Amino acid sequence: MKAIVLAAGKGTRLQSEGCNLPKVLRTALGKPLLGYVLDGLQFLNKEDIIIVAGYQHEKVEQAFAGYPFAMQAEQLGTGHAVACAQEAVGDYDGPVLVCCGDMPLMRERTYRAMFEAQEKEGNVCTILAAVCTEDLPYGRILRRADGTFDRVVEDRDCTSEQKKIRELNAGVYVFDCKKLFAALGQLNNNNAQGEYYLTDVPKLLQDAGGRVGVCAACTAEEMLGVNTPAQLQAVEEYLREEQQA
Repeated sequence: MKAIVLAAGKGTRLQSEGCNLPKVLRTALGKPLLGYVLDGLQFLNKEDIIIVAGYQHEKVEQAFAGYPFAMQAEQLGTGHAVACAQEAVGDYDGPVLVCCGDMPLMRERTYRAMFEAQEKEGNVCTILAAVCTEDLPYGRILRRADGTFDRVVEDRDCTSEQKKIRELNAGVYVFDCKKLFAALGQLNNNNAQGEYYLTDVPKLLQDAGGRVGVCAACTAEEMLGVNTPAQLQAVEEYLREEQQA
């Protein structure tokens, strides 16, 4: 098994505090956000965890020496970020997890559950989902009438009806590696942000005849990413509660 960790972001809204660090090196309780994510991936071999860095990549590489790195020189979306890891992945033909370096509350058991669902269900893609009553700015998982996966729609592209959907895309996936990179070459950036969305890949894989499954193993807290000072504070509070439990 392999993993691709997306860690190229600048974290512009966090820079407002005057801290000039890549987002994944911002600390929660004194530990970099990326460090927590890598802790959750400890069941994988270190050499099988590829970190996609970008903004001030040399700082990330120095902080996490020993991991393989890929470079995303331009921020053109999550699909583009994963595509930047293709050379580092090489000829690997198996399941690959794609996760985010700014989601420190994700747990090992959740990552493991995704790999298990991928194998058990024979999926080409397994999407991690969480059901949340709050109106959070996450993509919505749309289902067909029979309950099977239809597609993911990013929050900013949702209609008013789609925004009412409570099943949210956590932004973490397991893919059949070969089919993932084949599908990435078919992406376009015809959307509100003009970016290449990784969220478009499951639909492409399904249209090609592959099975896409949804793994609802994630809590609303786990999928909390850090984009703002307030979110960083919220993450620290959750981590502090865990340590005191």
